[in-house]
Amino acid sequence: MIKLVIFDLDGTLIDAYKAIAESFNYTMQQLSLPQQSFLAIKKAVGWGDEALLKPYVPPKIIPLALRIYRGHHKLSLLRGARLIPCARKILLKLRKRKIMLAVASNRPTQFSLLLLRKLKIRKYFDYILCADKLKFRKPHPQILNSIVRKLKVEKSQTLYAGDMAIDAETGRRAGIKAFIILGGSSSKAEIIKENPCKIVKNLCGMLGAIDAG
Repeated sequence: MIKLVIFDLDGTLIDAYKAIAESFNYTMQQLSLPQQSFLAIKKAVGWGDEALLKPYVPPKIIPLALRIYRGHHKLSLLRGARLIPCARKILLKLRKRKIMLAVASNRPTQFSLLLLRKLKIRKYFDYILCADKLKFRKPHPQILNSIVRKLKVEKSQTLYAGDMAIDAETGRRAGIKAFIILGGSSSKAEIIKENPCKIVKNLCGMLGAIDAG
């Protein structure tokens, strides 16, 4: 029986790709660096904002780029982020089943909380943990291991829901079943290589997938 569901944020519960792309290209513009396409930026999402910028910004100015990006991102998230269809419905139904909920995100804590509050879903979660509070980022299993210890739940009673190949890898390395929802930053082929427990077409189908085991 599932007692805990841990969710990734971007691409899983929240669509913030437009806001991310706006902040990314604003940063590039301010630094007189080449802007990138929406698809290229979306593909690079999921590893944290510093990892997003590193391939495109000279190492010496990464701290400056991060300040510009994060300053702009506070505003772009408020304008552009939205819930993925069925997100609120899924969270409400899981809570009604007395299942604990948590967030595991590579996104910095301040922006994760900003999103959760702006979209009015913070109240559903028992615990939120982001990679800036840890030594390692996903796909290292530290974040999932820390959450199950905090909430005192067995891994066999835990499910991790994400949208990327690194989410599948994180779940596998932690020994926690990973359900991967298509439509995020990774292709289906990339996800399959990481051998998740299940691949779900969209978030709306997640409850059925949980019930099916």
